[in-house]
Amino acid sequence: MTTPTTTTPSRIEKYFFTPIYYPHGAISVVKWWESRRLMFNVCIGAAGVTTIAATQLLGALPPHGVIPNVGMFLFIVPLYGVLANICYTLGAPADLLLRRFLGDRAATAGPVLFRYGFVFSVGLTLLPIPLAAIGWVIRLLTR
Repeated sequence: MTTPTTTTPSRIEKYFFTPIYYPHGAISVVKWWESRRLMFNVCIGAAGVTTIAATQLLGALPPHGVIPNVGMFLFIVPLYGVLANICYTLGAPADLLLRRFLGDRAATAGPVLFRYGFVFSVGLTLLPIPLAAIGWVIRLLTR
């Protein structure tokens, strides 16, 4: 008879799929959210850099390559970062509100809110890439 082996969860599993957590008190909930903010910002920043590079490349491709407006990025990038962090900050109050109304049934609310918010944020940040690709195809077809 074999004995079941226990595997150590990977960092991704620990980060996104923590075991059911139930911090007691508002401070513990906020600490849980804040412990993930740096990685959230790093991932959104990496997605943003990827998006800027890809859209600039697609915009510069012939026909009718477009010269990038660097000044626009100096305004939009910091604004986007601030707005992303404001939305992230709303995660802890939403978690606390769900706990207040759902009690013990809200034990998984924080990790679920975090996962869906993370995926939505990265997806929203990457969304200009397929839009730029569609724009390039349209330029090709209408030349």
